[in-house]
Amino acid sequence: MVLPSLLVRGASIYCYFATLKYTTMVLVTGGTGLLGTHLILALHRRGVQVRALYRQHIPPVVAQHAEWVQADILDVVALEAAMQGVTEVYHVAGFVSFRPADRELLYRINVEGTANVVNACLEAGVRKLVHVSSVAALGRIRKDAVITEAMQWSEETSNSWYGKTKYLGELEVWRGQGEGLQVVSVNPTIIIGEHGDWSKGSMQIVQSIANGFAYYSMGQTGFVDADDVAAAMIQLMESDVEGQRFIISAENRTYRDFFFMVADALGVPRPRTLITPWKAALAWRLYKVKSWLTGKSPLVTKETAATSLAVVSFDNSKLLKALPGFAYQLLEETVRRVCGHLRKAGS
Repeated sequence: MVLPSLLVRGASIYCYFATLKYTTMVLVTGGTGLLGTHLILALHRRGVQVRALYRQHIPPVVAQHAEWVQADILDVVALEAAMQGVTEVYHVAGFVSFRPADRELLYRINVEGTANVVNACLEAGVRKLVHVSSVAALGRIRKDAVITEAMQWSEETSNSWYGKTKYLGELEVWRGQGEGLQVVSVNPTIIIGEHGDWSKGSMQIVQSIANGFAYYSMGQTGFVDADDVAAAMIQLMESDVEGQRFIISAENRTYRDFFFMVADALGVPRPRTLITPWKAALAWRLYKVKSWLTGKSPLVTKETAATSLAVVSFDNSKLLKALPGFAYQLLEETVRRVCGHLRKAGS
């Protein structure tokens, strides 16, 4: 009876280590932000084992869906420790700001932080990295030209230091590819979702309209659901695709269309004042003064004022060809869901 028992025990041990060998542990940087929370929720629904980084607070909506590690991507030692046992990395962490005062921090987080992530991936033997860049890294101000992945950032086609740092961050990712790491970079347009900090990023626009923001412009850009970005990232991670970048954008819409859509979904008055170039110039100066007085980041800056007037179209066909089964949600449906969440929260 001893021999069969040993055989059973040995088989159990073999199965345990075989399970460990083929179990995927993924690391998500920036797990507490808008996209990070949607990504963790999507990974959790797929039964993926997730480890996520946080700096200060963990959002309740994802608190139970990941193994949380307090670490900063600028802390090389903590980052390397968090990478142990990880086979795939989603690098979502980044800093978005259009304030001149934040230029140094933008460079440190978006460029040096990305370099640290790439180096830690190489050191830990990570199989694949999916990096979240931005369409700002492609250069958004191009008259009468549709933006594709083939375009590169340049001083003439970009109006933001943020865009430059995202471009330089991508260069670190391609360096990692040259050193043997499988990589994919995604370039989302404006991301809309109900999770994350409503006082920051794109969702600050929704909050402002809820509070009676009165202005709109006829500029145009791309919009995309956070769930769609998360789904695309996961599918790209699980695919054989590597060494490429992908624009992730559901629809090209004017800011007027989007603002009106949000106002209607919230049941508040639509913005009523059209922003012209001279009004935009006045607006960013007034918000700059308000920022000095309140200590809060301005809703409108010189760079965002210029962007709001630009008519930009993004070509999303490359991703749809790479992932034939992928489909975007309609922007109207996304806005209704997100605004419904805001109204339910009683904000």
